[in-house]
Amino acid sequence: MPVHYDHVISGRFLERKNRFIAAVEIGGEVQTVHVKNTGRCRELLVPNCPVWCVHAPKEGRKTAYDLVTAEKDGRLINLDAQAPNKLFYEWAAEGSYLPLPLTIRPEFTHGDSRFDFRLEREGKVRLVEVKGVTLEQDGHVSFPDAPTERGVKHLRGLMRAVESGMEAAVVFVVQMEGVKDFSPADQIHPEFGKALREAAERGVQVQAFDCTVTPEELRIRGAVPVLL
Repeated sequence: MPVHYDHVISGRFLERKNRFIAAVEIGGEVQTVHVKNTGRCRELLVPNCPVWCVHAPKEGRKTAYDLVTAEKDGRLINLDAQAPNKLFYEWAAEGSYLPLPLTIRPEFTHGDSRFDFRLEREGKVRLVEVKGVTLEQDGHVSFPDAPTERGVKHLRGLMRAVESGMEAAVVFVVQMEGVKDFSPADQIHPEFGKALREAAERGVQVQAFDCTVTPEELRIRGAVPVLL
């Protein structure tokens, strides 16, 4: 099942005022919009790039629009930070990640970490942490786009889960289509890359899947090679 967006309208990105707010020209008028991604996204949100926003006015909201998609070099990239978890849940629930029957429990705490999902099938338990990927260069994608101590902590927790007899996986949902490969962004956060390689050596599955992206929809497409 895809993540679907209603009331989508195109615009032109002007500037990012802070982590949460940007100025976008929509229909000839400058609108203040909510950016649904607190990451840096510096290589994506550049002046005059085409973007797509969801018109979602609601009483009490400071903005009437959510910025969800941007175009970079002709490639559509979904920026909705909440979408990867929603997408993975629906994808796993329909049996596309592991064969059914499958029990899925979101936000499961193990040790000192809370993981996105606890999956159980035929008595085997797998903890899954999902990460959205928007950083791309020449068809190669990587994570993170900013240092993430929380991400390193999750990887340490997944290693401990494997030591306790569980299965564990970190799933990178690449929020764009047709990329060449995925690798950790060592130039941005070397510690994360080191932890990811150690996790893989200790039995944590490292998986990446790209997505079909339109302004109205995001859908998991297929596996992407992981280079560690």
